[in-house]
Amino acid sequence: QAQVMESGGDSVQAGGSLRLSCTTSGLLFTYASMGWFRQAPGKEREAVSCINSDGTYTYYADFVKGRFTISRDSKTKTLYLQMNSLKPEDTAMYYCAANLNVRTCAEASGRTYWGQGTQVTVSS
Repeated sequence: QAQVMESGGDSVQAGGSLRLSCTTSGLLFTYASMGWFRQAPGKEREAVSCINSDGTYTYYADFVKGRFTISRDSKTKTLYLQMNSLKPEDTAMYYCAANLNVRTCAEASGRTYWGQGTQVTVSS
């Protein structure tokens, strides 16, 4: 059974930076597109950024373009989300996902694996 685990969430002040990390099994990491999603209390889960299996295609939501960078390291089998210039509205639970529709950065129903979430809190 595939396993997805994310970490790196923390509480920071506006303008600060965080780097989230996500690991999976080697096979899943090698062949699967991956991405980051977030959900704030009372709001629907939304896509943040996605990347295809070899890192040649990336997707960014408009609200994070120029601030966040998604990347993956095939040697360590780790997915990253570098988050700079954080804003209070970035506060949410951030989830890592594997095996999705990377072009639209959307869940593939029944086939996407999800991590447990890591909390990011940005204060003004």
